[in-house]
Amino acid sequence: MAINKEKTVQKLIAMPRELAEEVSKFRYDNRIPSEAEAIRRLLTKALADFTPSP
Repeated sequence: MAINKEKTVQKLIAMPRELAEEVSKFRYDNRIPSEAEAIRRLLTKALADFTPSP
């Protein structure tokens, strides 16, 4: 799948090893095809949980 560079921003982050292992476990438990997609799903859910409803 090609990346649309007009709509996509790449970020490089560092995280504790334990958190990286949790992301990997989430990915495999949910059969998510890539680590990047797993992180996107986790961030989307976290942001929805912390965003107040109008």
